[in-house]
Amino acid sequence: MLAVSAVASGCAVGPDYHKPAPWAPPHWAGSGAVPPTGPATGRVVSDISDATPDPAWWNVFHDPELSALERRVASQNLTVAVATARLAQSRSQLRIAGAERYPGLSAAGSYSRVQYSTKVLQRIVSSIGQSGELPLANTTNLADESGKFTIPVLDMWSDSIDATWEVDLWGRVRRQYEAASADLDASIEARRGVLIAQMAELARDYMMLREAQAELRILLDNRDTAAQTVALSRQRNAAGLVSELDVQSAQAQLDAVTARIPQTEQQIAQQVNALSLLLGAPPAALAGELLTDTAIPPVPPRVPVGVPSELARRRPDIRQAEAQLHSATAQVGEAVAEFYPRVTINAGFGFQSLSFRDLGFWNAKTWNVGPSISLPIFQGGRLRGQLELRRAAQQEAAITYRRTVLGAWHEVDDALTAYRDEQMRRDSLQRQVASDQRALDLARDQYRHGMVTFLTVLDAERQVLGAQTDLTGSTGALSRDLVQLYDALGGGWESAFPERMPARVPMAARGPAATPAHAPA
Repeated sequence: MLAVSAVASGCAVGPDYHKPAPWAPPHWAGSGAVPPTGPATGRVVSDISDATPDPAWWNVFHDPELSALERRVASQNLTVAVATARLAQSRSQLRIAGAERYPGLSAAGSYSRVQYSTKVLQRIVSSIGQSGELPLANTTNLADESGKFTIPVLDMWSDSIDATWEVDLWGRVRRQYEAASADLDASIEARRGVLIAQMAELARDYMMLREAQAELRILLDNRDTAAQTVALSRQRNAAGLVSELDVQSAQAQLDAVTARIPQTEQQIAQQVNALSLLLGAPPAALAGELLTDTAIPPVPPRVPVGVPSELARRRPDIRQAEAQLHSATAQVGEAVAEFYPRVTINAGFGFQSLSFRDLGFWNAKTWNVGPSISLPIFQGGRLRGQLELRRAAQQEAAITYRRTVLGAWHEVDDALTAYRDEQMRRDSLQRQVASDQRALDLARDQYRHGMVTFLTVLDAERQVLGAQTDLTGSTGALSRDLVQLYDALGGGWESAFPERMPARVPMAARGPAATPAHAPA
């Protein structure tokens, strides 16, 4: 038995899994720092650092409300809850796969009322009589008046403990467990990816809410300014200095600004509902804490994003694709093992008696032990087709891994480019707002003294409103671009809430299949 176990533990057919080598674009390889995305022009408000980021990356915005919301995502978001349930299913699948590594024990008990064949009894009695080993003095009692034997109806009692264990000579069970273990890793990474994505979505929606509230403030301020302009034009019209045209133009501008306010309020309500949904709450449930007017969280002067060359270790989708490739490779080995003989050891021990009172006596014992072997000879091509299917699935998983890695680097590069370019755009818009506001002040002063027409004031007001709206949009977009950058980089190095993440199965508990399988026999 020890020799069989030694052979079984040292032989596994099929390909062994090898971890893919890390890959990075040429301009990233070996640098360990964020490369420039283009020529730097103008003044930027934030630059990139290769310092290790805080797993709770939203803390860079220094917004207590945002931080409080993010801490609730892991426990309240329903999409994360679905991913957690799927993770629990993968853990159960691993337990099911691992059960085949051990002997199966079962207990059974039965009672039956049996009528045996007369012919069988006659043959047995005849054979015993010819052997002369047992006296047949009492066997005549079994015969009726015609001399024929009759068998009474018997009560058959039995109980037993049965065991069965497959000797895993070719590693089929170990490959199956290895695949299930890799599937569990993939589920862990899938949940982590969902959690990071939902946290990033919450941050983006929060930025859009604050942006809409800032736009509402701008509209209210411009409405007051337009109302003052209407009052000024009415005064000048009453004094005979301007025509009714100026009054109607000023009123039209006031109405245009006022008409945009309900639309912006609608956007605010929609963002509150979006945030409520992300936290598993009914519509408007967060209105009380979110409708407090707060500025858009600014980006910090220096943004830690970590070492991009470690992207494969940080992105959950890359680690998930790698685990799926591991699972597909193990399933190829499992399919190869199906071509080999399957050896099973069966054993049983119990008691059997025709009387319940005799069931516990030692001379009523019965037992059996012995191996069985099955060898597939002809399966109509089923095993060959299954092997080809597993190999094709392995090839697909390998291509998916490559595509995931390449797509991740594209997302990082796009996020860095968007973050940098939006900073330059925002810097220009800040200067434009300052210039347009100065132009409006001058135009209103000159109009008050009759030096310019009202058209000049109207154009200046429109310019200020447009520039302020664009600056607010750029400020919100810049914060969202930073969120997208952290999302593309996989958040922090690990989950922000490791205590809420289901723990991985310890390596010692996973058994041999948790590491690359042994070489083929």
